[in-house]
Amino acid sequence: MTLRLLQHRGDDGARSVIVADDAGAAFVAGVDSVRGLAAKAIAAGTDLSTAIDACGRGAAVDIAAELAAGRILSPIDHDDAAHLVMTGTGLTHLGSAEGRDKMHRAASEAAVQTDSMRMFLEGVEGGKPAEGQVGQQPEWFYKGDGTGLVGPGEPLTMPSFANDGGEEPELAGIYLIGEDGTPFRLGLCLANEFSDHVTERHNYLWLAHSKLRQAALGPELLVGPPPQHIEGSSRIVRDGAALWEKPFLSGEANMSHSLANLEAHHFKYALFRRPGDIHVHFFGTATLSFADGVTTQEGDVFEIEAAPFTLPLRNPLARAAEQTVTVRTL
Repeated sequence: MTLRLLQHRGDDGARSVIVADDAGAAFVAGVDSVRGLAAKAIAAGTDLSTAIDACGRGAAVDIAAELAAGRILSPIDHDDAAHLVMTGTGLTHLGSAEGRDKMHRAASEAAVQTDSMRMFLEGVEGGKPAEGQVGQQPEWFYKGDGTGLVGPGEPLTMPSFANDGGEEPELAGIYLIGEDGTPFRLGLCLANEFSDHVTERHNYLWLAHSKLRQAALGPELLVGPPPQHIEGSSRIVRDGAALWEKPFLSGEANMSHSLANLEAHHFKYALFRRPGDIHVHFFGTATLSFADGVTTQEGDVFEIEAAPFTLPLRNPLARAAEQTVTVRTL
């Protein structure tokens, strides 16, 4: 049975948690956030499914209707946005190096193997070590804090200075750090790890700049063992019609790194094991409209869907107003 968690806000502003499975969906009694539910499970030494059973299920709910009404929130958040950390890893999926290698080779006259291709091949060779061991470390990037996390249906807003606003359809791992510093994986979400690919293409050393953008999570947090194989679809809708559409694959069967290896290389740093923090870690993709020559524009809608998630992730593209920042000397 596929268990999924959602966060809901009623018209009166009251928050609640919804649990959905093959039999339907219902409110979870006594909790108003997924983070709070996870904290209960950790304190009780149990898992999320058992914690839900201990809380009890309330009234049934139509999650598709609530999403359409705008009452479904991002499936994870934190009261203090500074304690939600967004990071990610790239070149993790089989085939993911092709577009990146082409992008970086075009910016260089040298006919040598790019750093991107070298890193990808090293991941293929050593990214899935034996259980209990740590393998090749992946590419890693910082994306931002909770202020950049966008909810279902909300605009993905690129800065005024951005050269591009492009989708990256993938999975994100959601984690809560326990009081003793132990990272607990709560589950996986569909995600759009929104990036500026034109900036990255100019020089791969600008990758860090290109990743400092917002990101969106799908409405549902998938609880339990991660699926080995996930097939989804990513599309861009312009003026009500599909401008571009392509399938994408994820899950460990389609990756050059295991999730355990990606997690080991992220949480090996003590600053990422601060009790109470939430981590949203993007696992990468091999499918980009940018690699197919698509140029997005304001008003385009990104749509991502994949089973066993039952609800799509949709976000329109917007651009922020120009701001002038002046640094003052004290």
